[in-house]
Amino acid sequence: MALLCYNKGCGQRFDADKNSEDSCVYHPGVPIFHDALKGWSCCKKRTTDFSEFLSIKGCMKGCHSIEKPPEPFRPEDTSDKLKAKPSTELIVQSPKSAEKMQRERPSSDEPRQPLLIKVSRSLEQTLEKLKLASKNQCPEGGSLCRAEAIPDVRPGTTCKNSGCKVIYKGAENETEACIFHPGVPVFHEGMKYWSCCGIKTTDFSVFLEQEGCSTGKHSWIKKEDKKLVSCRQDWHQTSSQVVVTIYAKNPLPALSSVTASRTVIDVHIMFEGDKVFQAKLDLWGVIDVQKSFVNMVPTKVEITLRKASPMTWAKLEHLQSSSQPRPDQTETDPMDAEDPEGVQWEESDDSLSWSEEGDEEGEEGAVSK
Repeated sequence: MALLCYNKGCGQRFDADKNSEDSCVYHPGVPIFHDALKGWSCCKKRTTDFSEFLSIKGCMKGCHSIEKPPEPFRPEDTSDKLKAKPSTELIVQSPKSAEKMQRERPSSDEPRQPLLIKVSRSLEQTLEKLKLASKNQCPEGGSLCRAEAIPDVRPGTTCKNSGCKVIYKGAENETEACIFHPGVPVFHEGMKYWSCCGIKTTDFSVFLEQEGCSTGKHSWIKKEDKKLVSCRQDWHQTSSQVVVTIYAKNPLPALSSVTASRTVIDVHIMFEGDKVFQAKLDLWGVIDVQKSFVNMVPTKVEITLRKASPMTWAKLEHLQSSSQPRPDQTETDPMDAEDPEGVQWEESDDSLSWSEEGDEEGEEGAVSK
């Protein structure tokens, strides 16, 4: 009975009794297909025609074999790409409606906390140069300088800083820390508070007893009047934060403060010696007070507000913020006829008011009438 030879390249039938060492001519290698060329790994002949490839004569002699050649080894692909991955359920939350955001909005009456103020090295150097220049204008040892450096303070004089009630007794008071309010008193709709810390009360006696929120040196002589001015401002946002920029030159960190709740910030910045900028912003979105901070450089003040949730703010201020009193609209309590800080309201020449938009709307209304 004729048997079929399974050697590669042979495929002939043979008689087992006549199977000798040179009966079969075959290819011991494996077929190779590369760049349209076909051939065997055991010999060098290559061709592009498949029929010609099948007719390539074997390169080795031997006995015919009835054993089928083993299947070529294929390494198991263990890559993670081919493994079935467990399906993950993606839950996409639809945007909140305006009504829902309004219901979930924290109260604007929440207590405010002072934000961390970071002072740049360049601002420290600038303020130091201004301090040295001021000293150089008045040479040390001059009679006028001595009069200014050692003022004639009588015992019993009360510190002029707002909120401080320390009475001058002697030179030992010069080394004490003064705890005072750098802001100004605000009286609005029956509420009384300081612009620098925003702790509100309806009781005037409680308001007068509120402890200061800043630390500095005592001031025994009434300072020159401060000028409350408007400053040019801008804002931008990223996915995680909102940055409010106030262009106040050479801000004084020790006399400035920014306090914030989750929806409101109070800004009080003293700059260029005697100028004061202050504003209250009812924010459009909600912020994380603990992760918000203030950066001060020689040319501006940047208030970085960390968003409580990554969402785009439509604008900086909330719709209801227009109802908040501006500094020049602040109601004054009859008992506070004399401003302890001696503040004068002045509009800067090249500044833009926080409420400039509201003023423009008022002008348009007047024209239409």
